[in-house]
Amino acid sequence: MTNMKNSLKHRLMSVRFAMWELHLYLDTHCGDAQAAELLNKYTEKYRELLREYECKYGPITTEDGYGAKWLKSPFPWINSGSDC
Repeated sequence: MTNMKNSLKHRLMSVRFAMWELHLYLDTHCGDAQAAELLNKYTEKYRELLREYECKYGPITTEDGYGAKWLKSPFPWINSGSDC
């Protein structure tokens, strides 16, 4: 794996961890509007990072790759271009 790919994956994992911790916190502090807003910001950031990662390196999981869509399109190593 390249350093750029590792760096992007690390950022994705970090943001996802923060999202999970905020989610757990909000389970017991559901009235904390500031934490809910922060969770929304992290969720937006995660989606941006995930889109960037998938455009450069492909889906991380089958859920991120829209399942049957993988079977209908050429495999990444066959396609030289990107439609991102």
